[in-house]
Amino acid sequence: MVREVRGAGAVRAERRRILSTLLEQSDTLVEAAVKAIRTEIPAYAAQDEGFFVDVRDQVSKHYRAKLCLLLDEREVTIEDIAFVRGAAMRRARAGFALEDYLNAFRVGQQVLWEAVMTAAGETALGHEAALTLTTPLLRYCDFVSTHAGHAYVESQQYVVAAADRERRDLLEHLLAGAMPTGGPLLGAARAYGLGAETPMMVALAVLVGPQADADAPHTASAMLTRSVPGQARILVVVRQAEIVAIPALRPGVEPAELCDHLEAVHDRLREEGRPLAMGISTVAVGVGELPRACLEARTALESAAGGGVVALPRLSPFDYLALRADETARWLVDPRLRAFLDEDRARGGVLIDTVRAFADASLNLRLAAERLQVHPNTAQYRLRRIEERSGRNPRRMADLLDLLVAIRLDDGVARKR
Repeated sequence: MVREVRGAGAVRAERRRILSTLLEQSDTLVEAAVKAIRTEIPAYAAQDEGFFVDVRDQVSKHYRAKLCLLLDEREVTIEDIAFVRGAAMRRARAGFALEDYLNAFRVGQQVLWEAVMTAAGETALGHEAALTLTTPLLRYCDFVSTHAGHAYVESQQYVVAAADRERRDLLEHLLAGAMPTGGPLLGAARAYGLGAETPMMVALAVLVGPQADADAPHTASAMLTRSVPGQARILVVVRQAEIVAIPALRPGVEPAELCDHLEAVHDRLREEGRPLAMGISTVAVGVGELPRACLEARTALESAAGGGVVALPRLSPFDYLALRADETARWLVDPRLRAFLDEDRARGGVLIDTVRAFADASLNLRLAAERLQVHPNTAQYRLRRIEERSGRNPRRMADLLDLLVAIRLDDGVARKR
C-alpha cells in the first residue's frame, strides 16, 4: 500500500513536471502549431499575416487554459473558454467552413500532444504520467469542439440571415428601377457586378413536379449563384417558392451564351430530380430597364409553366408574338389545322418537323431533306401528306405562314399539357 501511494505520488509529480515544462515552452509551441495549421489547411494558408495574429492568440489561450486546468486538476467550464465564441464567430463571418475551423483546432491539439510525449522522455515514469493526461485532454477537446461548433453554427446562421436580408433589399431596389444610393447595399450591388448602366438580364424560375421539397429552391439558387464561369457571383434571391436571378452581362458575353449557362443549371437540376420552369428576359441596358425585363421574364416563365426554359433572347419577333397570343388567337386557327396538329403530335410530330425544316431551308426541298436526314422523295411525299391532311400547301407562302403560325401557337399549348 505504501509503495502504491508513493508510486501515485511520483506519477503525479512527474505529470506536474511535464505540464510545467510545456507551460514554460508555450510560446515556442504556439509558433509550431501556427506553422502546422498554415501548412496543413489550405483555407488558412491563403490568409495574410494579420489573420495569423488572431490564430496565434487563440492557440496561445487554448494552450495556457488547458495546461493550467491540468495543473489545477479541475474540469473545464464555459468560463474557462469564453474566448472561443468570439473566434468561432470571426471564422464564420470570414467564410471559413466549419470543417476547416475544427480541423485547425485538431492540428493545434496534435502539436501539444506531441510536445507532451517529448517532455515525458523515455522513462517508464514519464510514459505513465503522459498516459494519465490522455483522458483529461480528450475531455477538453470534446468540450471545446462542441461549444465552438455551436457558436460557429449560430454565427453562420446569423450571417446567412443578414446576407439574405441584404440580397432581398437590394433586389427590391433594382426591380424598382433604382440603384442604392450608398451604404452596404451599394457595396453589395458592386460585388455582384451591378451598376446603374450595367447591361443585365432577369431570370425567374419555379420548381415544378411532385418531387419539389422545401429545400429545393435554395439548392437551385445556390447553383444559379455561380452558374456562369468567369463571372462575379449572380444576385439570386428566393422569394417564397420563386427564384429571381439578375446576372450582369459582362463584356464579351453574349445574351445567348448567358442563356446557355442558365439552361445548363436547369438541366443539372432536372437530372437530380428537381425540374425547373425558367423564363429569361432580354437585356436591360441599365437598372432603369429592369422593371421591364422582370415583366418579360414573367411572361416567359408563364409560357414554361410545365417545365423547361423559355429564353426571350433566343426568340424571333414571330416566336414572341405567338408566345403572347391569347386563347382567341388559338381559336382563330382553322379547325382542320388544329386536328392535323393534334393527330401528327400523337404520331411523333414528323410532319410538323417537316414543315419547320422546309421553312428553315427557304423552301429548298433538297436542303430540307438533308437536314431531316431523309431522301428528297420522302420529303416530297411528306409535303403531299401535309397538304392532304391540313388543307394547306407548304409550297405557297400564305399557306406555309398559316401552318407555321398554327404550329407555333400549338407549341405553347403542348408545353403546358
